[in-house]
Amino acid sequence: MAKNSHIEWTNHTFNPWWGCHKVSPACDNCYAELWAKRVGHTLWGQRVPRRFFGDPHWREPLKWNHEACAEGTRARVFCASMADVFERRETLNHERARLWNLIDQTPNLDWLLLTKRPQHVLSMTPCRDDWPRNVWIGTSIENQKLAEMRLPYLLAVPAAVRFLSCEPLLGPLDLRSWFDRRPYNPIDWVIAGGESGPRSRPMHPDWAVGLLRQCQHAKVPFHFKQWGHWAPADCARVSRPNTELAIGDERPVRMIAVGKKLAGRMLEGTTWDSLPRPTSAYWQRTT
Repeated sequence: MAKNSHIEWTNHTFNPWWGCHKVSPACDNCYAELWAKRVGHTLWGQRVPRRFFGDPHWREPLKWNHEACAEGTRARVFCASMADVFERRETLNHERARLWNLIDQTPNLDWLLLTKRPQHVLSMTPCRDDWPRNVWIGTSIENQKLAEMRLPYLLAVPAAVRFLSCEPLLGPLDLRSWFDRRPYNPIDWVIAGGESGPRSRPMHPDWAVGLLRQCQHAKVPFHFKQWGHWAPADCARVSRPNTELAIGDERPVRMIAVGKKLAGRMLEGTTWDSLPRPTSAYWQRTT
């Protein structure tokens, strides 16, 4: 958990528990698993116990809600950076129920629930058509195959905001037919970025630019989070030898492995920090 999170697209992070198991290529170099191991916890795997937390941990979002109310603002809470709320596991049911109760008690917080298991969302929530206005549902899609598998489930959810995290982006994505595919709900926000860490797979610049162009054409808010460990040689904020890489079937491109901080987050010479407007979007769809 972190107040004033360093993740660029949220204000705070909250984890109802730690631990998960891997389900797709984006999980291969899972930062959360590495972080848990770094602090002495082995929590990844289907049969491995999860790490749970006590009452002081669960009271923190209540404080954030009070602060947001006093300031007349809203705060975004990313839930969960060290787990997946919709992992199918009976031992998580109590914490899941506690989370929905907490969400109900914090109407000044917008809860961003990101999952790689959107097929479980509707069966693992107490909501049906009366979704809380402060719940945003997102799914991770790293390539076109996963987009086609996960988007129908995500876009069936009647949340105030549905968003995509295309990070780590491991291949080109064509979302044009999904931005307004009836009878599904629309995509309200797209986040994109490359992979961090020394074992990272480079993201081809054309993949990121292509996604940006699609969002611009569809007028969908776009957030570029990071290049990750690898950056195009002309974007990295350091002068070092670079390597010409052939990534997938794309044109060769000169990349440099410099780490997330020096790689930066400029795309096409600009920082992209767009956000959705959940209140107006909600009322447009429900009134």
